Amino acid sequence: MGVLDIVPPGVLTGDNVRKLFEYAKEHKFAIPNVTSSSVVNAVLEAARDIKAPIIIQVSQGGAAFFAGKGLPNDKQQASIAGAIAAAHHVRTVAKEYGVPVVLHSDHCAKKLLPWFDGMLKADEEYYAQHKEPLFSSHMLDLSEEPKEENIAICAQYFKRMAPLGLWLEMEIGITGGEEDGVDNTGVDNSRLYTQPQDIWDVYTALSQISPNFSIAAAFGNVHGVYKPGNVHLHPELLNKHQLYAEEKLGGKKKKPLFLVFHGGSGSTKEEIKTAVQNGVVKMNVDTDTQWAYLCGIRDFIQNKSGYLQTQVGNPEGADKPNKKYYDPRVWVREGEKTLVQRVKEACTDLGNVDRL
Repeated sequence: MGVLDIVPPGVLTGDNVRKLFEYAKEHKFAIPNVTSSSVVNAVLEAARDIKAPIIIQVSQGGAAFFAGKGLPNDKQQASIAGAIAAAHHVRTVAKEYGVPVVLHSDHCAKKLLPWFDGMLKADEEYYAQHKEPLFSSHMLDLSEEPKEENIAICAQYFKRMAPLGLWLEMEIGITGGEEDGVDNTGVDNSRLYTQPQDIWDVYTALSQISPNFSIAAAFGNVHGVYKPGNVHLHPELLNKHQLYAEEKLGGKKKKPLFLVFHGGSGSTKEEIKTAVQNGVVKMNVDTDTQWAYLCGIRDFIQNKSGYLQTQVGNPEGADKPNKKYYDPRVWVREGEKTLVQRVKEACTDLGNVDRL
């Protein structure tokens, strides 16, 4: 039995998201989470080629870019509009690729809650017409706040999300580095490792509302790519969270937690494997995929430099036109090609191949 036996192709919502993550946890694979408005189609292409479900996310900054950097964003209006536009684009094309897609919004810090509110309003309006939300899943990253406040705000929003069939991802513990204006580069090392009791406090609060949530627990994670040896990941700690929760639940359910691996770019294959074995169902690889996308464009520009200096005139002759080289459909496609390969690599590392 494959994924398509339990969920349909296209954007998933409600219980179908949980069914996908339950299947992933049971069969010990995880799904990469990739960001960028301009690479959605390449990600879907890669997923189709290797017969894999995929997660497409939009960050607050990525959403603003989707809408256009020329728009003001002082009230998160560009990020809201861009996220909604990206969601409708994904919904329009995803079914054509024949793969299940989890449509997700990434890190939302407390100062960015107006962005979250705008997306949730769009979910409610879409639900009123279609009986499902526009997105599959949203993330609240209130890890900078005290634990009690983090959990309380998540629970407040989750009560509003659950009736719509929205999945909630929350973060407890700090992910180092910097992303979308949240700078944790100087955070104390001890805060990069979440404790089992913290995870249980989250589970206790959210499970009373709905089972459709996941936890991004910190085990030394850092956004971006880093020099080997500078970051110490301990994915084996995730098993302690699972065992702690199992004991609290009386052993009724093995690996009850849906866990998320943030800052996955640059990780070793062994670290990824250990994380998946310990209940990780989703991993972010944004930085690696951004680099892969650039490489295709960079190599094309370097290799075809003689054809990209003027509109007319190249190494083949002074009167030869260059349109077939500077047409964005040509060089953007080269970035898509290298991105496709990197997404396939991420899926392979996570065991997410031939799952449909």
